Amino acid sequence: MKTWGFLLLCTLCCNCFAQDFEIGFEKSNGKTSATYQELISFYQKLDKAYETIKIEEAGGTDSYYPLHVVYYCKDRSFETKNKIVILINNGIHPGEPDGIDACMMLLRDAAMGKVEVPDSVMLAVIPVFNIGGMLNRGKYSRANQNGPEEYGFRGNGENLDLNRDFTKMDAKETQSLVKLFHKLNPDLFIDNHVSDGADYQHVMTLLTTQHNKLGGVMGEYLNKVLEPMVYLEMHNNGYNMIPYVHHYGSEPEKGWDAYHEGPRYASGFAATFHTYAFVPETHMLKPYQKRVDATYELMRLFIKVASKNGAEIKRTRTQAIADDIIATSMPVEWEVDTDVTTPITFNGFAAGYKPSGVSGKPRLYFDRNKPFTQEVPIHNTYNTKQVVTVPKAYILPRGWYKIINRLEMNHVKMVELEHDSVIEVTAYYIDNYETGSKPYEGHYLHSKIKTHTEKRAVKLMQGDYIIPVDQLAKRFVVEVLEPTAPDSYFAWGFFDSILQQKGGYSDYVFEDDAAALLKKDANLRKALEDKRKADTAFANNGDAQLEFVYKHSVYKETEHMCYPVYRLE
Repeated sequence: MKTWGFLLLCTLCCNCFAQDFEIGFEKSNGKTSATYQELISFYQKLDKAYETIKIEEAGGTDSYYPLHVVYYCKDRSFETKNKIVILINNGIHPGEPDGIDACMMLLRDAAMGKVEVPDSVMLAVIPVFNIGGMLNRGKYSRANQNGPEEYGFRGNGENLDLNRDFTKMDAKETQSLVKLFHKLNPDLFIDNHVSDGADYQHVMTLLTTQHNKLGGVMGEYLNKVLEPMVYLEMHNNGYNMIPYVHHYGSEPEKGWDAYHEGPRYASGFAATFHTYAFVPETHMLKPYQKRVDATYELMRLFIKVASKNGAEIKRTRTQAIADDIIATSMPVEWEVDTDVTTPITFNGFAAGYKPSGVSGKPRLYFDRNKPFTQEVPIHNTYNTKQVVTVPKAYILPRGWYKIINRLEMNHVKMVELEHDSVIEVTAYYIDNYETGSKPYEGHYLHSKIKTHTEKRAVKLMQGDYIIPVDQLAKRFVVEVLEPTAPDSYFAWGFFDSILQQKGGYSDYVFEDDAAALLKKDANLRKALEDKRKADTAFANNGDAQLEFVYKHSVYKETEHMCYPVYRLE
C-alpha cells in the first residue's frame, strides 16, 4: 500500500508540475495567444525548472524591453561546436503569433522529454522579435485573420516592418538579431509567419529560399534533398503542406511564381551567409488551433530532418563558402523563368463572383462547398538577370560611418589605411535611376539604376577602409556594395548625398572662363560642336551649352554622381 501511495503521489506531483507549464493557448482550447509578459515569464520559469533550457538577453530593441533568446541543449553545454544549430524566429510580425505559442510548447515538451532533440542539435529560439509590435496588442489589425482573440501589430516601436529591415538595419532589434545570427552561425534559420491571399484547403505552406538564388551545392541539395524531405515528413504526419501560395487573384489553380526574397528579408539575409532558410506560412483563414498545431509539427520535423542530415548540411555549407570565396563573378539580381514549371497537387476551392453587399458590383469569393484537387504549375526556376565581376577589394572612405557600422555588425573584414595614399581605382558614376514616389519603410527606394565606370586616381586618407572580397561575408558584401543590386545600400538611399551637386558657378562670371577654355581645348570645342549638331534643342539653349562646358572641364565637381565605394581591380 505504501508503494502504491508513493507512486500515486509522484504521479500527482508530476501532473501538477506539468500543469504549471500549460500555456494560455492550451487553457483556452486554441483561442488565445500569450501576452509579452506571459511569454517571457513562461521561459524564465522553464529556465529555472530545467537545466536543458537557458534564456538570455541578446541585445536592445526599439522598445523598453530587451531581445531574448531561449536555448535548448540536451547535453547542457550550450555550445554550438559540432552541433547542428537551428535558429527559430517568432513574431517578426506579432499579428502572426502562431510560432510564438508553438515554440512555447515545443521547448517545454523538449525539456520534459516529450519531443526528441538529439545531442547533435542546438535549438535557439527568439520568443518574439518585434516586441514593440507585440505590446501594441489589439483585435482588428489583421482584418482577415481567423484568431486568436487578440494579437500584436505588424509595425515595431518605430512602425517599421522588421521583415524589410535586414539590409538597412534601421531597427535596434534587427541589429541585435544580426549580432546573434553571426554569433550562432545557424545551419537552419526558420522565420514563422501567417499568410494571406487566396482561400484554399491547406493549413501550412512553406516559403523556402529560392534554390537558384542560393545556388551551387546548397541550392541543389536544398531543391533535391532537404526541402522534399521536409514535405514528405509533413505529409506522413498528416499535413498536406505546399509551397507558399504567392497568388492574390481568382485562379490560383493556374499556378504562381515562387516567392523570391532578397537580403532585405530575414530569410534572404540568412541565405547571403550560406544558411538554409525557411519561412513557414500558415493560412490565415484556418482556425488558430490548427495553425499553431501545424507550426508545432513543422518545427518538430525540422529538428528531425536536420539531425538526420546534419553531416550533409554542414558539408554543403562549407563547400558553398569555399566556392564563393574563389568566385570571380557573382549574381546580384534574378528573374523568374516562366517557361519552366514544377507541378504540385493543390487542394483549392472554386472561385466565383457575386454581387457585393457594399457596392453591388461583382466581388470575388471562394466557395468552400466546392473543393477541388488538381495539379498546379509553380514557376520555381530563376535565372540570373544581373551578374557582376568581383574586384579584389572595395574601398570605402571613412566618412561613410553608417555603412561602416553596418558592415562591422555583419562581421565584414576591413583594413584601415595606415597612410594617406593615391590609388588608381575603378569608380562608378550614377547615370540614371528611378525613385519611388512614396516612402517605403522609412526610405525612398531607388530602382532601375544605371551606371558607367571610369578609371581614376583617388586620394585616400589614413583611416579609409579597404574591404577584401575573399572572406566569409563575400556574397553579402557584393550584394550591398554593388550600386545596381536591388537591395544595395545605394538602392536604399544611404548614398543620396552624392546625387546633389554641392558646388557650381555664376553664369556671368563663368562665361568668360568657358570661352577661354574653348579657345585652349580643341577636344572640348569639338565635343561642344558635335553636341550642337546632334541636338537642336541644345543648340538653341545657351545655359545648357555653358553647363556642358562646365561639366567637361577641370571645374567639374568630381564627387557629384560619383559612387564613393571604389573597386580595386
